[in-house]
Amino acid sequence: MATHKSAEKRARQAERRRARNRSEKSRVRSVVKQCREALTSGGAALAEQLRQAESALSRAAAKGVIPKRRASRTISRLARRAARAGS
Repeated sequence: MATHKSAEKRARQAERRRARNRSEKSRVRSVVKQCREALTSGGAALAEQLRQAESALSRAAAKGVIPKRRASRTISRLARRAARAGS
């Protein structure tokens, strides 16, 4: 465990960041999962689910919770599937 005052502070900060990142990742996974379920069911709420998924992924990437390329790739794949489902 940290013994210096500064190391204790860094440990506290790391713990807060870890909790925030975990909740953000969980939220992103949930929203993406709902979007994928909307794609398979073909519901009318597909556009709204896609918008929410894109927003959550972009926000997580901007905060550094997930890599920007992964967010971009996931958004692209969801949008492509949505376009196929719409046609």
